[in-house]
Amino acid sequence: MIKERDISDVATHERPLEGMKVLELGQILAGAFTTTILGYFGAEVIKVEPPGEGDPIRNWRTVKDGTSLWWWSLARNKQSITINLKSHEGQQLVRRLCEKCDVLIENFRPGQMEKWGLGPTEIKQINPSLIYTRISGYGQTGPYSSDPGFASVCEGFGGFRYVNGVPGEIPVRPNLSLGDTLAGIHAALGVCMAYIRCLRHGEGKGQVVDVSIFESVFNMLEAVVPEYSGAGEVREPSGSTIKGIVPSNTYRCKDGKLVIIGANTKGMFERLMRVIGRDDFADDKRLAINSERVVHEKVIDEAIAKWVATLPLEEVTAILKGQAVAVGPILNVEDMFADPHYQARGAFEEVSVNGEILHIPSIAPRLEETPGRTDRPGPQLGEHTDRIFKGLLGLDDETLKRLRHMGAI
Repeated sequence: MIKERDISDVATHERPLEGMKVLELGQILAGAFTTTILGYFGAEVIKVEPPGEGDPIRNWRTVKDGTSLWWWSLARNKQSITINLKSHEGQQLVRRLCEKCDVLIENFRPGQMEKWGLGPTEIKQINPSLIYTRISGYGQTGPYSSDPGFASVCEGFGGFRYVNGVPGEIPVRPNLSLGDTLAGIHAALGVCMAYIRCLRHGEGKGQVVDVSIFESVFNMLEAVVPEYSGAGEVREPSGSTIKGIVPSNTYRCKDGKLVIIGANTKGMFERLMRVIGRDDFADDKRLAINSERVVHEKVIDEAIAKWVATLPLEEVTAILKGQAVAVGPILNVEDMFADPHYQARGAFEEVSVNGEILHIPSIAPRLEETPGRTDRPGPQLGEHTDRIFKGLLGLDDETLKRLRHMGAI
């Protein structure tokens, strides 16, 4: 039985970004995930989509009843309006919306917004307080800035793909668009920092937030750069383990299931060695130091693998947890739904889509006093067009009819 996150007790709580108004341009994932985060924590998000077709994400991955199941999660809490950004009238509408918003998010190829007369220089004249957030493959400057840059390519350029996989083989790609998601997180962080500055210093203190997918990936490389600069070392792929930290690997249990064990502190290593019957390793003072364990990685790993292979996963995890050794299974999504810790942490939220319950993931971090929440699933295409244009811009029915006839909305 799935235990969803109970949001009834937080529904009346103020969220930290309430009062922030965000205009989302662009499509697919990086910019969209930025606003998913902002909207979850209280920002009002107005998502602009092309008339008639909408964001391509509406039809990506698994589609049910004509709409991607992903859409209902990614577009949660957002309002959908339609604008033809290629039309003069549509561009004028964006300018008027920028007057009313605190943040703009766009993830077109660098230069596209300028071609439409919607670049930061033009928009700053309209609203000098606007936080103009730009997400692209390679950033707004540099020799590759104008190149198309999807996450797949930028994960390679940013160094992430190189260190993944088995030495000598083609690097492995996780079955997720990590680069886009990481860029979205970095963009949300940049927006919040720029917003704090605006709150502190008042009007006219907007700025451009320039986020690239490759740098968002590059930020995850921990010691790779200083190791190369200081020691000339190039971090190579290492399969299921990680270079320079021992023991930390994946092992196969007697029942064929996989377990991850990370016992790379002095005390944890000693406890693990005694559990697996290798008191000689536990008592060896040299192995109390990680650098020495790295030298003897092969024999240590073999000893752990031999012990793990004699027991089913459940016993391995129970025994090692009892000795305060870091251990855990590799879960798929079905496992997550059944796991009591996921349930206790409220990892799943419920939304109603076409009369059916759909579970979507809650969003970290968890704020004790001002938690985020999902108010509603993703909207229908153009569901809020009339409401926004009438309520925010003061347009009347006749004007909206004319704009629709012209193909502007």
